[in-house]
Amino acid sequence: MAARVVISGASSGLGLALAHHYLEQGAMVGVLARRADCLQDLSQQFPQQVYCYPLDVRDSAAVQAAAQSFIARAGVPDIVIANAGISVGTLTEYADDIDVFQQVMDINMLGVIKTFQPFLAPMRETGQGALVGIASVAGFRGLPGAGAYSASKAALISYMESLRVELHGSGVRVVTICPGYIKTPMTAINPYPMPFILPADEAARRIARAIASGKSFAVVPWQMGLVGRVLKLLPNWLYDFAFSRAPHKPRKLI
Repeated sequence: MAARVVISGASSGLGLALAHHYLEQGAMVGVLARRADCLQDLSQQFPQQVYCYPLDVRDSAAVQAAAQSFIARAGVPDIVIANAGISVGTLTEYADDIDVFQQVMDINMLGVIKTFQPFLAPMRETGQGALVGIASVAGFRGLPGAGAYSASKAALISYMESLRVELHGSGVRVVTICPGYIKTPMTAINPYPMPFILPADEAARRIARAIASGKSFAVVPWQMGLVGRVLKLLPNWLYDFAFSRAPHKPRKLI
């Protein structure tokens, strides 16, 4: 039986690469994203496998309607990947950035909860499946100029751990994926070196492999896991000294 997969943020970057990966494996895939034109392209390439839901993950009612539609048409998903996210430079000193902080947290953190919620009870009833949250190595420590993004991903890592414990023994797995740098439109504007950066399709293959392996937590690529561990071990005075002059992602009003 073909796998059933739901992916948010599937119109570009990692989400699109994940959708292609599972579709090429023969899965039935529900794709959620704001850009309807990109979803239409997927539907044309895989007309028998794709279920398109143009929506914003901040809209809980829209996500719930999409979940009900997907379950009615394809069945309870085997995998739900909450991938939708945005990354933009923010600085607390600018009043204009308050709304940007709000939007980053609403999409990157609350959007994950709104994506999982309508699928959780049906998956628990079937006693199987995986809820996958795409966090980031940026959630390991606060990065200068990226306070909103780092905070949202740190919150997501903690939330995923809470959810994993809540669902222990239910048959529903909770998987936290922390990517490093991936070649996507989101990283294209970064004005600094990005070690161990992966093409989106390769990152998607590795993430899918980590999900299938039964792991509850994975860093992709593994080298960034080592970097993340080192950063977490640095004392504050050394971390502050090393990163106080680091270049920042450009600010942008959303």
